[in-house]
Amino acid sequence: MPRVARKLSETGIYHVIFRGVNRFNIFEEDKDYEKILEIISDLKEKISFDIYAYVLMNNHVHLIIKELELGEISLIMKRILTRYAGWFNRKYDRSGILIANRFKSEPVETEDYLLTLARYIHQNPVKGGLTSKIDSYK
Repeated sequence: MPRVARKLSETGIYHVIFRGVNRFNIFEEDKDYEKILEIISDLKEKISFDIYAYVLMNNHVHLIIKELELGEISLIMKRILTRYAGWFNRKYDRSGILIANRFKSEPVETEDYLLTLARYIHQNPVKGGLTSKIDSYK
């Protein structure tokens, strides 16, 4: 059965989610979180996109991304995920898939939804029981 085509956003803004295969951790220590942020920062210099909000959980990530060139969300995510998975696998002397399936993305078409989504993303560590206060989650 073919995959359902990705819905394209008229605004270029997407809520992107990706998680570890079998819900395994994709971050084991602080350096891993720092590395994916470094990769994103580096790629922002090469590909046009902005990050409006994000949260890095142990086994999954939420991003609100605005592609500045319409239709580039797949390229942006391919570069982020390929670089991170390669680095992670080398660091932990492992091979194989790190990220489950393809990343999920939902278009964000209104400012109201963008604000609601940003709140949801930032509250994720509290709802996940990782912290009691949003401000204290690193």
